[in-house]
Amino acid sequence: MDPLSDVLAHLNTRSSYFTGLRAGGDWALDFPPPEGIKFNAVMKGRCWLRVEGVEEPVELQTGDCFLLTQPRTFTLASDLSVKADDAYVHYSASKTAVVRYADSTHPQALFLVGGRYTFNDEAQLLLDNLPVLMLIVRGSSPAGVLHWALEQLSTEIDSSLPGAAMMSRQLGQMMLVQVLRQYLSSQHASPAGWLSALSDSRVNAALSAMHADPARRWTLIELAEIAGVSRSTFALSFKQKVGYGPLEYLIRWRMQLASRRLRNPDERISSIGQSLGYDSDSAFSHAFKRIMSCSPKQYRQQAAEGAAD
Repeated sequence: MDPLSDVLAHLNTRSSYFTGLRAGGDWALDFPPPEGIKFNAVMKGRCWLRVEGVEEPVELQTGDCFLLTQPRTFTLASDLSVKADDAYVHYSASKTAVVRYADSTHPQALFLVGGRYTFNDEAQLLLDNLPVLMLIVRGSSPAGVLHWALEQLSTEIDSSLPGAAMMSRQLGQMMLVQVLRQYLSSQHASPAGWLSALSDSRVNAALSAMHADPARRWTLIELAEIAGVSRSTFALSFKQKVGYGPLEYLIRWRMQLASRRLRNPDERISSIGQSLGYDSDSAFSHAFKRIMSCSPKQYRQQAAEGAAD
């Protein structure tokens, strides 16, 4: 399994929410900072998007999608000079999954579908260092797959068919993968971060090896040989791309795997540590605490309390 698929397969979606918006005429809505990842796609019409901390507003047209990876306030509007209403008031008052606002029956009214994902701790590796705003414009090759998925999603959101919630989650996950693929394919001089590192064939080869056998006691020399470069060149390139040294990354990936398994109360903590290459409970606990800021036992207790809440 490639590293991107591996990380996505280990993501635990804590919650997800999907909705639609129809708005026409002169309108503007202010949205609060979303928890987790927020995405929207314009199915019909056009609107402006302004995001806190992003210098220039963006005009979105039919077929365009955007992803917010950080909790920033944002505005959607027909015209950014229009005084904005509080979107939360209208969304919370709506009795249907599709919110209708202003002149929603206008022939040129906007129809937008969107959703929000919140993840558990293991998402940090995937989401670190992503740009605040990610755009997929109409006409790009990933946008074709996105358009199909979003057409289905808009149908599910607007229906009361059995299984609509499950279909929405699966379609939303497909959308997320496509956006991440597009981000990877467009990387050139990208900032340090795990996702952008996958665009470097040498670093990707080492990442793939570590993901295939995370319990192995990898050495820098072994990983450099897999990457096909000298040890010093590999170590420098890996840290520049990922933000961590290769062996530090290996520890962090092990702790991501451990955090997922610790949510299962039937797995013994010692067994988890041994399966990830640690000879003793104390060595595993020390590594886990350094990365996760708590012991494996404390993490398990906190996860159980969160699930109960």
